[in-house]
Amino acid sequence: MEIDEQSSTASDQINNPKFSVNVLQLLKSAQMQHGLRFGDYARYRARLRRLYKSLKFTHGRGKYTKRAITASTVTEVRFLHLVLYTAERAWSHAMEKKTLPDGPNARQRSYLIGRLRKAVRWASVFQELCATKGDSRTSLEAEAYASYMKGNLLFEQDQNWDIALKCFKSARAVYEELGKYGDLENQVLCRERVEELEPSIRYCLHKIGESNLQTSELVHIGEMEGPALDLFKAKLEAVMAEARSQQAASMTEFQWLGHRFPVSNAKTRVSILKAQELEKDVNGPTADSLPAEKKLVIFDKIFAAYNEARSYIRTDLATAGNSENMKDDLSGLDKAIGAVLGKRTIERNQLLVSMAKSKLSKVRDDKNEKVTKPEELVRLYDLLLQNTADLSDLVSSGRDRKPEEVTFAEECELKSFVFRAERCFYLAKSYSLAGKRAEAYALFCRARSLVDTALKKLQSFSNADQVTIKELKMLYNDCRSNICIEHATGIMEEEKAPENLSKKISSISLTGNDKKMLVQSYGPEVEKLLMEKLDEYESAVGDPTTKLTPRIEAFPPAFQAVPRNPIVLDLAYNSIEFPSLDHRMKKEVKGFISRLWR
Repeated sequence: MEIDEQSSTASDQINNPKFSVNVLQLLKSAQMQHGLRFGDYARYRARLRRLYKSLKFTHGRGKYTKRAITASTVTEVRFLHLVLYTAERAWSHAMEKKTLPDGPNARQRSYLIGRLRKAVRWASVFQELCATKGDSRTSLEAEAYASYMKGNLLFEQDQNWDIALKCFKSARAVYEELGKYGDLENQVLCRERVEELEPSIRYCLHKIGESNLQTSELVHIGEMEGPALDLFKAKLEAVMAEARSQQAASMTEFQWLGHRFPVSNAKTRVSILKAQELEKDVNGPTADSLPAEKKLVIFDKIFAAYNEARSYIRTDLATAGNSENMKDDLSGLDKAIGAVLGKRTIERNQLLVSMAKSKLSKVRDDKNEKVTKPEELVRLYDLLLQNTADLSDLVSSGRDRKPEEVTFAEECELKSFVFRAERCFYLAKSYSLAGKRAEAYALFCRARSLVDTALKKLQSFSNADQVTIKELKMLYNDCRSNICIEHATGIMEEEKAPENLSKKISSISLTGNDKKMLVQSYGPEVEKLLMEKLDEYESAVGDPTTKLTPRIEAFPPAFQAVPRNPIVLDLAYNSIEFPSLDHRMKKEVKGFISRLWR
């Protein structure tokens, strides 16, 4: 946001100050800071309250007293911000209702129209204030903003398309002119707003009848991102749903591998048509120009449409009653859509494989882009093998199979051979990176054998894909070269094995007294002593990837507590009162003469 007062004389600044507001830049920074980057329109409204408080322009504490903003009230540029944010608050209320998951109902739509009317009123006030209190550029940008808001209101009301077109064109002309001047950031913002207004203008021309644009072609117009396209995208989705409903009226059956299944439910037809339209974007002539990330988004939409169709079919199955013919048709239709869904799942996983392969040999750059490991490709090929097996089981589950189903099952089997060969190759790669040469050598040999088998089966197939054959031949050559590399590397490591073993043995420490220092250096998880892990099968010289020196036993051994015989102390002797034994003692008898000597 750049807010600068116009340079003029001192008297002009006191009597009639002119303010400068870069509207697009102000709105863009506010939207990025206050949640609109993530579509959180409620958080975007939090800015207005702080402006009222900082300007001390509140409407009373107890009782609400409205304070109007006029030209005499605008003493600083933040009053213009206040009016602009009030218009944006009303617009964000409307957008919040527009982006509900199930769309606005009748009551919410009435509220939405009311909030857009309020946004138009505040945008008009902003235009009037900028005409008197702002410089020429600010006044022109405010006029474009007011035209844009009025066009949004008419666009949502589905009326006065000519006036809406005039408003959008007026705003576009202003932004095109403003984009020629100013700094680079301002030029970029004006160019983005012009691009965001273009789909709405073409849609208005389409509704008026001055454009030869087909309804299906409108999808490619609304592929851009931006707040100005929220109303257009919602309107476009409604138009496409209406067009699909009209087209679904002529759709009576679904064809798959020579079978024809009647589709009686209108919702099921609409979902199937939506999925088929999206499939044209993935498999059509423009598919090669689409980036992989965009294709993944389209695949997700295809899956959602087909799953929605299957949910409608299963609901019809539950309510079919005792009609066996209807149940058979619905079950066959569910099986056919499940098979198509499985086929699209395989295509999506193959796209993920191609994306992973492109990052496999890359070096990590400054953007910290994640580099693919061979284990990730092994996991993706596991998914592809599971998807192919499920699809083959689904197609082979019927009793009386048609030739198309037999051919499709053979194609699934052939794909599984190719996926197995690819999986074995990248599994060998992972073992090679781990330094396990014998296992990697055996797996590369196995992968070469699988590729050879897949090539023979593919060349004997009538409708063989030449691109797949070319890729398999390249994979066969890669297997041969990697076999030679692993063989040579294994021989070199075997030759150096005694020297490496002597180095490792010489580094073995007999003492374990430095455990405290090791804990301080490497953390609490210090490598155990060899005598502490005798029940584990590990190398005596330790793992080559570990940082610690292998240790056998602590020396000298630490002191240990040894048990000994207990010490008996008779503490009760001095406290016992023994009975007198005088009556049991023999008394001495004295004579007459002995009495004289006392």
